[in-house]
Amino acid sequence: MTSVIVFDHRGRTEKGRPGPLEVRITIQRKVYYVNTGVRVLRNEWKYGLVVNRPDSDELNERLAIIMRAVEEQVNERLELQQEINVLEIRRAVWSASASGSTDDYSAPFLDWYEEQLPLLGLKHGTLKHYKTTLTRLRACGIIRKWSDCTVANVERFDSWLHGLKKTLSDAEAKTGMTAARISDSGVYTYHKNLMAMFRRAVKFGKLKQSPYDSLKGEFKRGVKESVEYLTEEEVASFMNLHPMDGSTMAAARDLFVFQLYTGLAFSDAQRFDIRNYKKVAVSGKPGEYRWVSVGERVKTGVPFVSQLLPPVIDVLERYNWQVPKLQNGEYNQCLKALGLAAGIQTKMHSHLARHTFATWMLRNGVKIENLARMLGHRKIEQTMRYAKVVAQSVHDDFEMVAALLK
Repeated sequence: MTSVIVFDHRGRTEKGRPGPLEVRITIQRKVYYVNTGVRVLRNEWKYGLVVNRPDSDELNERLAIIMRAVEEQVNERLELQQEINVLEIRRAVWSASASGSTDDYSAPFLDWYEEQLPLLGLKHGTLKHYKTTLTRLRACGIIRKWSDCTVANVERFDSWLHGLKKTLSDAEAKTGMTAARISDSGVYTYHKNLMAMFRRAVKFGKLKQSPYDSLKGEFKRGVKESVEYLTEEEVASFMNLHPMDGSTMAAARDLFVFQLYTGLAFSDAQRFDIRNYKKVAVSGKPGEYRWVSVGERVKTGVPFVSQLLPPVIDVLERYNWQVPKLQNGEYNQCLKALGLAAGIQTKMHSHLARHTFATWMLRNGVKIENLARMLGHRKIEQTMRYAKVVAQSVHDDFEMVAALLK
């Protein structure tokens, strides 16, 4: 009998993903594989040892224990002339493990996290955030196994996330390095998602307690006081852009105009269906109609009130009452180019249209309670930041008049 530990003998592990380490037992040309429960990246397994990891010594010791236990189980069965049953050996090895628990190694936390994603029943946008959180956790490398799910490691993960917000030095910028775009709100979102997965792990008996239970109130959503939006002059410049009909740029321009005058977020705009709107006659104005609807936001499920204004109807009529369909990344790239063409200094992105809609509505006398319903905000506090922007604009006008009076 010979035994050795091998990496992913089936060759099914995708590039950049951790693969299984297995004990390969060869007995008279018959080969058996016993899963060790340890997973590592391909470049972390060299010369029969785990390398390039902070927990390499711990894992190598664990693998040595498993190897000896497997050999003992196989020898015992050979002496008793019993059939070599891999599943029985695996169970016996893990139950006899020196650690007394297989959770840390038999099902790494991040693998379990990924397996749970399709089962969460999340909408596309929210699921994307959970996947991004998983990507951050893999890049960080602090929380991998169940034994890593500690209060100390959650705090280390938080420090690592905040470290991504650094400002590049001139020397770093010259090398082409780019700073990671992550805000306080983004850090909070990662914690919120990880906290939800820990709660799920507790529910299914994977963890006795969530590390966040000892960290209540430690991680709060960052409040972004400033809101970027386009001025009326910038909106006019953007509206005057006329890319070639049928081009992606034309579709991006029209989609942004659609958002500008509906206030819909990108995901809600892409789900637009004219059949959800009713054509209602305007009282006292024969022959005039308005398109109205009460829908639910894709991201939150919160109801919102919508009405199609003339610029929106112009766009819809050009696209047979549909909204141009674009991938979000492609859309934002086009918006950057369109912004430059229009001479707009503010960095263009899809959500900028929603901010502009909100400030424009308040400037034109819309009540903040009604704006909250238009935007589909769960709480009025979410809408209040737009009121602060408008109030600041009023103060600026007062200052201008005061200067003239002087």
